[in-house]
Formats: sequence, C-alpha cells, structure tokens
Amino acid sequence: MILIDENTRVLVQGITGREASFHTQRCIEYGTKVVGGVTPGKGGSLWENKIPVFESVEQARNESGATTSLIFVPAQFASDAIIEAADSGMRLIVCITELIPTLDEVTWHRYIQGSDIVVIGPNCPGIISPAARCKIGIMPGSIHTPGDVGVVSRSGTLTYEVVGQLTSQGIGQSTCIGIGGDQLPGTDFAQALQLFEGDPDTAAVVMVGEIGGTMEQEAAEYIRTMIKPVIAFVAGASAPPGRRMGHAGAIIAGQAGTASHKKAALKTSGATVVDNPGEIGAATLKVLKERGLR
Repeated sequence: MILIDENTRVLVQGITGREASFHTQRCIEYGTKVVGGVTPGKGGSLWENKIPVFESVEQARNESGATTSLIFVPAQFASDAIIEAADSGMRLIVCITELIPTLDEVTWHRYIQGSDIVVIGPNCPGIISPAARCKIGIMPGSIHTPGDVGVVSRSGTLTYEVVGQLTSQGIGQSTCIGIGGDQLPGTDFAQALQLFEGDPDTAAVVMVGEIGGTMEQEAAEYIRTMIKPVIAFVAGASAPPGRRMGHAGAIIAGQAGTASHKKAALKTSGATVVDNPGEIGAATLKVLKERGLR
C-alpha cells in the first residue's frame, strides 16, 4: 500500500457540513481512524457526540495527532483550506471539493511547491487501502478487497467500475487513488505510478486516463522504466474536439489531447491498452497470468 496505512490519523476540514458528515461516517465504519474535525465557529463541540471539532487545523493536529487532512469545504474556501493544512504540518491532503477556480488552484500549487506534501485531488474520490481498512474519501468501501493491484484514475466513477471488475475476477487491490479530473491535480499519473513501482505490496497497476492535457503521455514516459505491468484505459474516444466532457481537464486542445494519441503513447511505452472499459478486469487477469503473478 502507498501513502496511507492502518495507523493513518485523519482530520476532516468542514466536518459539520452535510456531505462531510455523511462520508466521515462511512470512513469511520470502514475502519479509518478519524480523530478530529475542523469547522471555524464550532470549536469545542463534538461531531455526532464522538469526534472533537476544532477551530483550526493547527489546533486539531496538536491535540489529536492527525497526520492527514480530508477536505470537504466549499470551492471558494478550498485553496485556503489546503494551504492551512500544509502550514499545520499535514503531509497528506485529500481534497474532495470540485469547481475550484483555476487561479485558486495555481495559488496552492505554488504555495506547496518544493515541499514533500502530497495532495490528492481536488475534484476526486480520494484514496483507499483495503488491507489497512483505511478509506479517505467518498468511494464505496464495500466493493474493494485486499490484494496486490494498484489503481489510479482521473475518473471517480470509472475507478469504482474498475475496482468492481477486479474484485469480481478475484483480484484484490493494494491501494486505489482517484487523482481527480481537474487541469491541475495535486498528484499526477507519473507520480502515482512511481509510488506503486516502489511499493512491495503492489504487483501491477491499472491506470484510467481520459482526454485532455498530456498527463497520460508523461505517464507513458515513466512506464518505459517500470518493471511492474501497467494496464491502461483512456476514456473519451468519441468526444468531439473543443468540447469539455465532464471534467475541467477533459477538453481536447490539439492532437496531444485526443484518446488515440494517448493510447498510442501508452502502447509504445509497453502498457497493455484496453479499448473497452468492460474488459479491464479480464485484461488485468490475463496480464497477471502471463507475468506469472497468478
């Protein structure tokens, strides 16, 4: 597993909001150690009569020992929330919030540049390691099972589809990361693949990309150096050029952003590229068998 384990201590920024409350409860039920929350103006209270709520992230870290922040605050405050978490010593920050203005994303990117802080998201489902019973995000925990295949995806719903297929094939997951669909994610494919390549608990990686940008091509350059097999799918093959398709980053601007260009780069790098999303699970099992990993 990567980035998180059974000892990860999580605080939730915006814990008293409706969506945050719902998903915090699901994280706790899965086994995640949620040790605190932050909502300015509600410090000193208890969320659901069990989790202490603090005025600031710094206070929450000092009093709860939290090491990771899960952010659910509204878009207009999300950049400040990321910066506050970074200032307070959070080494892993998972931001679920979508529709953050691009200029705000540039601001927090510049702020953490050069540090060892890892940001997952924004506009993402989060991260989960089934063996550790640690879920930091909004994914359905019930479809995940412990195993040795890592998953990294720009799409939340396609992450769930892939995990469902893997589980039905008897293939468990080491860690699953939804990096988010924004143009400026905190963690990109190449960074996630590097973590999986160095992870002794991961034998292979499923990567789900989509149209827009050049993140998949940059990942392809790293895949050339990998020992572990990568099974890849690129969504958006039928998308018309110039039209945004769901995610802020999923807009084709030039040939490099097309699905065909991305798939060609991944094939050349040695990845196994799947054209039909319904075949990802079967293709992964085939690769594992061919590599002697099953």
